[in-house]
Amino acid sequence: MKKVLIVDDSISVSRQLQKILADSGDFEVIGHARNGLEAIKMYQAERPDIICMDMNMPEMDGLTTLRTLKTMNKGIQVIMVTSLGGVGDKYIEAIKLGARDVISKPFESDEVIEKLTRL
Repeated sequence: MKKVLIVDDSISVSRQLQKILADSGDFEVIGHARNGLEAIKMYQAERPDIICMDMNMPEMDGLTTLRTLKTMNKGIQVIMVTSLGGVGDKYIEAIKLGARDVISKPFESDEVIEKLTRL
């Protein structure tokens, strides 16, 4: 079972993603961070296999956090999460920075599981 850290400032989005992952039986959500600063601390403490991280968050956004995490571990598995309206240039930047994929909100359960299973 792969360990997943969810990083999103929206509790409802985090809960929805956690339910999708738990229902699959293949993933264990080991924690929730509300911003990039919390995500970095939780990554260091928990060492998840995968991080699902929102692009837009207070204090430290997802792209800045991704850059920081990649300096800590080049092989880190990060999937960015964004609303449908927020893709565009940020999608391209996230992939260039090393994100493995991007998931759009609202979530499609099958798409989420497929993308995480590929990692």
